[in-house]
Amino acid sequence: MKIPIDPAAFAPFIAWLFKLWVRTLRFKPEGHTDFVRLNKQGQPIVVALWHGEIFPVTAFGHTLTSHLVTFVSQSKDGEVIARMLERIGHTTVRGSSTRGGVRALIKARRIMEKENRMAVFTIDGPKGPRHKAKEGVIFLAQLAGAKIVPLRAFPKRKKVFEKSWDRFVLPMPFTRCPVYIGEPMEVTTEKLTEEVMARETARLEARMHELKPE
Repeated sequence: MKIPIDPAAFAPFIAWLFKLWVRTLRFKPEGHTDFVRLNKQGQPIVVALWHGEIFPVTAFGHTLTSHLVTFVSQSKDGEVIARMLERIGHTTVRGSSTRGGVRALIKARRIMEKENRMAVFTIDGPKGPRHKAKEGVIFLAQLAGAKIVPLRAFPKRKKVFEKSWDRFVLPMPFTRCPVYIGEPMEVTTEKLTEEVMARETARLEARMHELKPE
């Protein structure tokens, strides 16, 4: 009789490997690099990233702070990711645009207020379309009175998984990795009607696309 193996049991090893990998990467941040200081001074912050850049952006964030609250899907894969992130210091909330999203947003807002943690949001996740911002990040920012900080990473040497919907980027060890940080974006205080939401997500998408190597 085969004993089923819980994939989450590998979380400690994955966390150890991740921290080791991060130490080899050479980040070069550009732009509005003072967002961590702003958060420490009491400004609620939501860091916005693309799903395909989770690894290099999370790695960069790990070099700055672990005082984060991160959204993770309620899938089985999400359980592994959640346990790994918790082992490197994140607080996680389980939910996405397809399942448990509203509850996760409310919980994240409470954690942000109580512990002054920055939120991390993959704005085109969990299943795309790629580089198309969804509404959750705008809801959270307005709910928490937070500014949204667009952030992108471009490792020089990388493996891109072309067949995945997000074209997931895995930076190679010891590579240089420029990081571009956009100006914190204030979200409207207007009622989030369909029209207002479309405008705000388009505004965030534009800011994300502006962040790229010259």
